[in-house]
Amino acid sequence: MPTVALMWEAKAAPGRAAELLSWARAQDLPESGIPCERREHFTAPGDRVLVITWWPGDYTADVPELPDPPTELTARPVHRWRFERV
Repeated sequence: MPTVALMWEAKAAPGRAAELLSWARAQDLPESGIPCERREHFTAPGDRVLVITWWPGDYTADVPELPDPPTELTARPVHRWRFERV
């Protein structure tokens, strides 16, 4: 079965990295009828937070994404990428 991975990455506003990570962890994914296979949270230098979710389906699957965080927690708009397992 194909799998699509959604990557969500945000750069925290100065001094707000811990809050941004906490916000990302607390977000429920919208109901979609498709079960999320896996979800992981990462941090990186530069106060970046990354969330990866894995879903059954191909690259074009209609699966939910994390919303944008409150603007006061971020230094720039969220980046999003979609990948298909090969």
